[in-house]
Order: sequence, then C-alpha cells, then structure tokens
Amino acid sequence: VRFVLAGYPDYCVTVLDKLTYAGNLDNLKDVEARFGERYAFLHADIADAAAVEAAVQAHQIDTIVNFAAESHVDRSLLEPDAFIKTDVYGTYVLLEAARRHGIERYHQVSTDEVYGEIPAGHSSVETDPLQARSPYSASKAGGDLLCLAYHNSFGTPVTITRGSNNIGPYQYPEKVVPLFITNAIDDESLPLYGDGRQMRDYQYVLDHCEGIDVVLHRGEPGQVYNLGTGTETENIVLAHAILDLLGKPHSLIRHVTDRPGHDRRYSLNVDKVRALGWESRHSFQEGIEKTVRWYVANEWWWRKIKSGEY
Repeated sequence: VRFVLAGYPDYCVTVLDKLTYAGNLDNLKDVEARFGERYAFLHADIADAAAVEAAVQAHQIDTIVNFAAESHVDRSLLEPDAFIKTDVYGTYVLLEAARRHGIERYHQVSTDEVYGEIPAGHSSVETDPLQARSPYSASKAGGDLLCLAYHNSFGTPVTITRGSNNIGPYQYPEKVVPLFITNAIDDESLPLYGDGRQMRDYQYVLDHCEGIDVVLHRGEPGQVYNLGTGTETENIVLAHAILDLLGKPHSLIRHVTDRPGHDRRYSLNVDKVRALGWESRHSFQEGIEKTVRWYVANEWWWRKIKSGEY
C-alpha cells in the first residue's frame, strides 16, 4: 500500500481486509494521514461476494491485487477449512468480480510452496508441475489454477507471482523471522524445527513489492512469474544471523520436533521476471539486518501482540 501510494501519485488504493487474528490496523496507522483521500480501508471478507461487489462499485476499482490469504502452514494443519474458504473460494469471488466489471488487471500473489519440495540441483521454473504438500500450499495452488482457468475461459487479464519467504516490517510474530527476533530480544528460546537444515529463499518485503509492481505493469496476462532472490539460506543460518545481529548466544536455539510434511528445500529460478527488468535489491544479509533493526526500534508494534493486549 505504501509502495504504490508513494510511487504513483495518481493512483488510489482501497484495502479490503477481514482483520483476522493477524490483521492489524496499526500496520497502516500512518497511511491515512500521509495520503488522505487516495487511501480507503474497508473491513470485509473477500469470500463475501456482496461486500466485494459493493467495494468494486463504490470505489470504481479497475485493478485487483489479491494479497489476501490464510498463510501459516502450521495453522493449515490444524484448520484446513479456513484456508480453502479464503485461498480458493475467496479467489473465485474476486475473479468473478473482475470478470463482471471488466477489470483491467487481476494479479494473484502466490507462493513458491505450490511447487512442493525441490531436489538439490534444481530450481523451480514457472512451468513445473504443482506438487503441494500442505493444506496451505494446496489452497494456494487451487487459487492459481482458478486464475489461469479464468484467463483461458473468459479472457480475464490475470497475472500470478509465486514469491519466496518474505522478511521485513509489520510481519505477524508467528512467522519464523519476527518470532525469532522478538524471542531473542527477550532472551527466550528460538524453536527450530528438526535439524534446521531446511533451505528457504528469504526476500526483503520491499523487493517483493517492487517485483509485483513490475509484473502488474509489464507482465503478460495469463503468465506466472517467480519472485525471489535466487539464493537459498538454511534455517539454522537464519537463526544464527538473527542472534549475531542482536548479540545473543547461539544457545538460545532449541531444536523441536519437525512438523508433518515439512518441505526440505524451496528454490526459485527467477530468470523470467528478470527479463521484465526486475532484480532483487537486498541480499539476505542486508534484508535480515534491516528487519532486525525495525523490530528493535518498533517494540510498540509487536510487544502488545505478543503480550495478548492486541
């Protein structure tokens, strides 16, 4: 929201958000004051067709970018139904609105997890088969396939980006990076799944925003684009980096039982989006340093979430 409003002075942004447990109006606390009438917030569910229809009409929406998702893999193992409702049915509702109103562009924000576990020596390309292994990744794969079906069946101008793991400000503290940072600040243990050798591509959130922006404006309808740094980091290396930046001992790491079906490795080939002129600007080290600094400086934001006050 900040990226688009700051970068495009003639754009208006309407946020439609259900405000589930991870939704937090503090995330956009400064936006209304900075951008005034160019920003609107609607408390609604993307799976509510009437609410989506009213929003599209009232705010004269010409572009939909679907960031909305249930996204925490661990929760998907406990409550798969919420993931199907939002990630599949909610996507259908948005696509129907796009079809009815002749939306200029519909963009789906997806995940590298739809490719499943990737063997060493290979990086996923956009035409690889989808081999989702959790209810979360299966629900996201379902949304992707619906988007492509609407493009093929109705000509809906959809694009899809499959992003790697985000790091950066305002990330809900159940996710690994803010959880580890905030635990370390308080000298609490960092629960690391299994041996911690799972490979992930951690990209700074602003890079992800820039990549989505490039695909939204220059991507070809009906196409999928991978978005990531193109480099991989083991989770234990991530944990060590966070502790080192905070001057905390590695002994805070606590190995816990691995979760069921935990993919060992994700790896994205990002040549296709690079051809549009996008390149990830932050290395892993730069991204994690900026992220740690933000959580150190913004206890006002996360402290009340972790205490239960929020």
